[in-house]
Amino acid sequence: MSVNTHLTRRNVLLGVCACCVAGLSRRTMAEPTPPFKTDEVAPGIHFRRGIDEDATPANNGAIANIGFIVGREAVAVMDPGGSLSDGQRLRATIRKTTNLPIRYVVMSHVHPDHIFGAGAFVEDKPQFVGHALLPNALAQRGEYYRTHLEQILGPGKAGPVIAPTLLVKDQSQIDLGGRALDITAHANAHTDSDLTILDHQTGTLLLSDLLFVERVPSLDGSLKGWLAELAKLKTVGARRAVPGHGPTGVDWPSASRDLERYLGTLQRETRQAIAKGVDIAQAAKTVALSERDKWKLFDDYNGHNVTRAYKELEWD
Repeated sequence: MSVNTHLTRRNVLLGVCACCVAGLSRRTMAEPTPPFKTDEVAPGIHFRRGIDEDATPANNGAIANIGFIVGREAVAVMDPGGSLSDGQRLRATIRKTTNLPIRYVVMSHVHPDHIFGAGAFVEDKPQFVGHALLPNALAQRGEYYRTHLEQILGPGKAGPVIAPTLLVKDQSQIDLGGRALDITAHANAHTDSDLTILDHQTGTLLLSDLLFVERVPSLDGSLKGWLAELAKLKTVGARRAVPGHGPTGVDWPSASRDLERYLGTLQRETRQAIAKGVDIAQAAKTVALSERDKWKLFDDYNGHNVTRAYKELEWD
């Protein structure tokens, strides 16, 4: 790919780097940072729908669903955004909604479209919440992601790599004042560092990239693990969910059907290809093509997904 043009999730998933960067890039704004439109998917839960594209200078990395939850005493962010300016706009949107302190910034997993806005919240001195394996993932990939995103958006625009200060190994709970949020760290699935939030007050499950709707999913962890985690999540007492990509609010668990169908097709047909002796390159061109018309960006990611699935399943 030409990193000067756009950053695809498919290609960025392949890169790793050995060190994590510190320090905060700053940008002088001639005018106040504009807020953006959000949907109130449930009382006190506000989300912006990301654009169904890869990161480009035109969209400034604002491609993921990001948002915040308001309690009686404080605010929690769920994914701070795909660039420093995306995070700044999210913060401006929060400040337009409430003056309550921003005490938590939850970083749902390592992918840059969800976490590179974290630098916009440093001044609030929140707890940056992440999966127990997120520090390792950032150490391996953080600088690679930042460098390539800056080549697309421009110097200082990607945002810094922010390390989590509150790690979740299994389950944890944060209290926003009369509003308790359960945070769950998941086994290897979409990635090895996936977190979700359950808001008991409204029965809303914030799934980030454990749920894709309309946009084709991207596999960076374990195919079998993802299917297993979805099965567990379907038993959670939630009425609605917020996916990482797609409509900001969907019915749960019915909204998981398309994703489960795609992942099931990917698993079944990859196993069939392996059994027939089809090599990995050819499998990437033929597996799961029945899903092509059902997903946005299918051609950008399905081949990568097949390759990941093949490597996982060939030794079953």
